[in-house]
Amino acid sequence: MTDYSNETLHLQLKDIKTQLRLSMNGAASQSMREKGLVYKLNFGVELPRIKDIAARYGKDHRLAQALWKEDIRECKILAGMLQPVESFLPEIADIWIENMPNIEIARLTSMNLFQHLPYAPAKAFQWIASEHEMAQVCGFLTISRLLMKKGDMDERASNEFLDQAICAFLAGSYHVRNAAATALRRFIQQNETNAFRTCRRVETMKTSENEAEQALYNLVREETEE
Repeated sequence: MTDYSNETLHLQLKDIKTQLRLSMNGAASQSMREKGLVYKLNFGVELPRIKDIAARYGKDHRLAQALWKEDIRECKILAGMLQPVESFLPEIADIWIENMPNIEIARLTSMNLFQHLPYAPAKAFQWIASEHEMAQVCGFLTISRLLMKKGDMDERASNEFLDQAICAFLAGSYHVRNAAATALRRFIQQNETNAFRTCRRVETMKTSENEAEQALYNLVREETEE
């Protein structure tokens, strides 16, 4: 008996890869490699074209999951665009995090999928407390997106966020530090209470000889003076 669902999925994947090959940009692919964005296969397709390809398909859980398993840049991006929120269970989110290849996919998946999840706030806090670099990056990027939507944190969540963000900025990797800085800026910009809380946390760093502490103090000062 023919499994038409598997056959349809196979044809969809084949069609997508054909479209990606036809849109290939070798110069863009080479530029990404030089910047450290390494993939098994990278067609160098620009984001507007990837969005055009995604628009040809409705939200499809099986297709998104199959695309995510492909070690191809554009397939990873499409997976985040095509994955339905309602079928993206927390345990699947953790599997994606464990296999997050680099900062580009982390940024785009946080924007296209993670920020829209109904459990996004709780999961993002779980991720920023992780020791896994890409989990922390996605956690801070997701929180940043949620703050842009004017989502309020209660006092306990605000304190936990500041603890994790400050620690990440001072001791995290380059990408974690940048993601934490982005989230801190959004947090400060949200309201005066958040700005005041953050200032109180870093005020003793004003005269610090530690380079990272000085950088954090200056970041907060610049945001609160604007």
